[in-house]
Amino acid sequence: MNSNAVIAIHGGAGTILRSSMSASAEADYHAALHAVLSAGQRVLADGGSALDAVSEAVRLLEDCPLFNAGRGAVYTAAGTHELDAAIMDGSTLDAGAICCVKRVRNPILAARRVLERSEHVLFTGEGAEAFAAAQGLEFAEPEYFHTEARHRQWLIARGQQRAMLDHDGATLAAAPSPSDDPTPHEPIDPNRKFGTVGAVALDQHGHVAAATSTGGVTNKQAGRVGDTPLIGAGCYADDATCAVSTTGSGEMFMRMVAAYDVAAQMAYRNVSLQEAADDVVMNRLPKIDGRGGLIAVDARGNVTLPFNTEGMYRGFARLGEAPVTAIYR
Repeated sequence: MNSNAVIAIHGGAGTILRSSMSASAEADYHAALHAVLSAGQRVLADGGSALDAVSEAVRLLEDCPLFNAGRGAVYTAAGTHELDAAIMDGSTLDAGAICCVKRVRNPILAARRVLERSEHVLFTGEGAEAFAAAQGLEFAEPEYFHTEARHRQWLIARGQQRAMLDHDGATLAAAPSPSDDPTPHEPIDPNRKFGTVGAVALDQHGHVAAATSTGGVTNKQAGRVGDTPLIGAGCYADDATCAVSTTGSGEMFMRMVAAYDVAAQMAYRNVSLQEAADDVVMNRLPKIDGRGGLIAVDARGNVTLPFNTEGMYRGFARLGEAPVTAIYR
């Protein structure tokens, strides 16, 4: 049995909101991250698989309205929610993903069913919802995903005609003034944040897994799909190298096949997890204005959580140790 079992999670990356930092809000985010890590840690402690641990962690992140996945997902330009998720098992290279679903309560559970019960890897839209329904998964009305903060954020984006408000690249318009800020008590500015959640884990059997879920970017064009449900871009896992979950400017992560690149560099350059992840996040992605970060774990229990933004909601928990959570650099 592997005594290095560990789980790591992220809840999005972006620009720190310094104007109105609230200690209580910061505490809320740390508490949410801590609770999710503790749940994943319990799965691993009980001998559960890495796949089970990341499924449970991401399911809980989807249920938490603080993060942009499941309940609390951002709005599309059409005023709807379109949810994406992916999961991968490093022991078999099996993977499952869904995208553009509107009524699946926990997209990550649907992605898991695709992995386990379908010969396919990726389902989209109505087909994904039909598959989830056939699997007996729980559905929710559109109102379930609504939060007042995300709705106000969307109204501001729509008013400014900013198609991808979550992006914080220099090419985009300035952030709204503090008086316009829809949620002044988030540690990371919701208007300049890449909202995705994810988890990676190494279990006691020596296997790794990764999972990622998102509501996308605020005011996105209906039907837009980012990196999250694309195996190799938003999610990747291989026992021979590592498990990776990303968060950031999705189009750039797609173009760089960022998650797979970490594993590929380990395999082909024979570099460490840390070196491979740092090269992708700090060197390769910035060349095309790629902003965000990733979390990764290898089969020896090494963990890395690099990001090139001001902050990233993140944390990790090893067996027998207290979870560690962080927001800022």
